[in-house]
Amino acid sequence: MTETTDTTKTRTAPPGPGGDHTPYVPRSPEFRAAAEALRGMRQDLLNDVLAYRPLPRLAEDAPFVRRFPAPLRRYARWVRHALVLLLAWATLVAGASSGQDLASPFYVLSSGVPAVAVVLTLLRPVAAFWLSYAWIFLFALVGQEAGDWPFHRAGFAGHLFVLTVVAIRTRPRTAAWMWLLTAVFGLLTEPFYGYPYGGSNTMEFLFLSAPVLLAVTVWHTRRDAVQEVTAQQTVTAHERSRRTLLEERTTIARELHDVVAHHMSVVAIQAEAAPYRVDNPPEELTKAFATIRENAVAALTELRRVLGVVRAEDYEAPDAPQPTLADLDALLANVREAGLPVEKTVTGAVRELPQGVELSAYRIVQEALSNTLRHAPGASARVEIGYVLGGLGLRVVNTPPPAAAPPASAPSGAGHGLTGMRERVTMLDGEMTAGPTPDGGYEVSVFLPARPLTEDGEPA
Repeated sequence: MTETTDTTKTRTAPPGPGGDHTPYVPRSPEFRAAAEALRGMRQDLLNDVLAYRPLPRLAEDAPFVRRFPAPLRRYARWVRHALVLLLAWATLVAGASSGQDLASPFYVLSSGVPAVAVVLTLLRPVAAFWLSYAWIFLFALVGQEAGDWPFHRAGFAGHLFVLTVVAIRTRPRTAAWMWLLTAVFGLLTEPFYGYPYGGSNTMEFLFLSAPVLLAVTVWHTRRDAVQEVTAQQTVTAHERSRRTLLEERTTIARELHDVVAHHMSVVAIQAEAAPYRVDNPPEELTKAFATIRENAVAALTELRRVLGVVRAEDYEAPDAPQPTLADLDALLANVREAGLPVEKTVTGAVRELPQGVELSAYRIVQEALSNTLRHAPGASARVEIGYVLGGLGLRVVNTPPPAAAPPASAPSGAGHGLTGMRERVTMLDGEMTAGPTPDGGYEVSVFLPARPLTEDGEPA
């Protein structure tokens, strides 16, 4: 006899939390879906059945509340509670319509308990559903009038109201579970209790409650979608505001880098060339100029290292020089072509100003006119430039827009253009005011201090 060896291997699952090996049991998608559904039902209707969840009042700024006069608004905030109490009263009226004696224990039990369940939805919604559900089952066992099984008139109305309120207060999945459990109860018990009473009204209840709960589900879905879109719009607006502010600061940093780097380069070159302009300069003077040049080069290197990081990787310095007030006429011509009538007035002795002041003044006028184009269509504008002893004054004012256009106002989103203007003014230790004019227009006034320049183009 030949001995054989079984080489079949048994597949085992990886060690579990306790370290033991259990046989691998595959789970079908259907099984996983059913298990997930049962977990959802347990979470919605079994966990924390008696949880205290009072229905909150409407907010003071709710659209419905704002429709009422101020003395009545504190009462209007309770409108949802009043509606639930009205549904409880309708449940009692439905029980009384069956012709029963209102003082009989049968009426008190058949109508009072469903009404109590409706009121309970204000405080404990899940417990209210189970109270209504259990009462239908218990009352069906006690016995009812012919044709009113399993829902007595008050029980029919009360259970429908409970399902509706609980569905509104929870979520669509809970509404589906409540409707399904009601259907299971009615359809499974009908062969045992339905025929002695001449039929069941379960189907009537299901067909009536289904569109109601469907409408509640659609309302939930729409509300969640609106909230999600609103939240996304808020995040988008915040990111857009932050990006706009960062871009403005980046632009200012780039321009500051270009201006300061130019002057530091001039200082380094002049310090290097200065000793050669004097015959037999003292050694101390030569060392002093060398030290000045070394410090200027070191400061320039450090400046490029710190401020240069704000440049994008693909940023290239513009070929054209930075704009100054001498280029303002071209800017005004472009604005006029865009449809904004604009006038320019210059007072004082026109003179050359430091490059940073010239550039900031140009950008401020540019941004102010851009805001006028965006926020006051159809208006006209005036640019006033005043050269004074201590610096430069700017005033950009626009007239109110025509009646058919929206009134002039500060830019929306906290005024990114105004923020950029203020940052430029602050950088130069200047002053700025901006706000509506009495006639409905808008005015931006700026003063930029500027020291006079020497013959070499440097501040005195």
